[in-house]
Amino acid sequence: MEFRIPAKEKPSIASQMMKRCGSILDAEGVKYDPKVLAELIMRYFPDFRRVINELQRYSVAGEIDVGILSRIGEIHVNDLMTHMKEKNFKEARKWVVSNLDNSPTDLFRKIYDSLYTSLKDASIPQAIVIIGEYQYKAAHVADQEINMTACIVELMSSCEFK
Repeated sequence: MEFRIPAKEKPSIASQMMKRCGSILDAEGVKYDPKVLAELIMRYFPDFRRVINELQRYSVAGEIDVGILSRIGEIHVNDLMTHMKEKNFKEARKWVVSNLDNSPTDLFRKIYDSLYTSLKDASIPQAIVIIGEYQYKAAHVADQEINMTACIVELMSSCEFK
């Protein structure tokens, strides 16, 4: 059984999702920009569960506008650094799970960029080596969550935080 969507059917499926999302937003009284809704659907196509989740998250303010596009996928690494400093594995793992929708490359880059403000200088070289190793492994692993969590655990145990 194949689960691929033929290219010729994609526009029709996306159009149906656009109508469904528009109906839901109208029924809930949420204002929305159709162009932004279309962009959101295309960004996550064919993961419509994700589209619904993002709409739910950002409709709290009562409007879906262009601002949603800049906030989607935003990675807040400060929380992760706090959890790692406190050796709070449970919260660090939750952070990984909640950020899995971002590419591993983006996640590793954000963590790398935060090293200089979060770690003591002597720990930075070791942290860079760890991130480099796990970034390389990310191209070959079956489960990105396990790989990213393993990286976080190694950073927590090997580095000194400010």
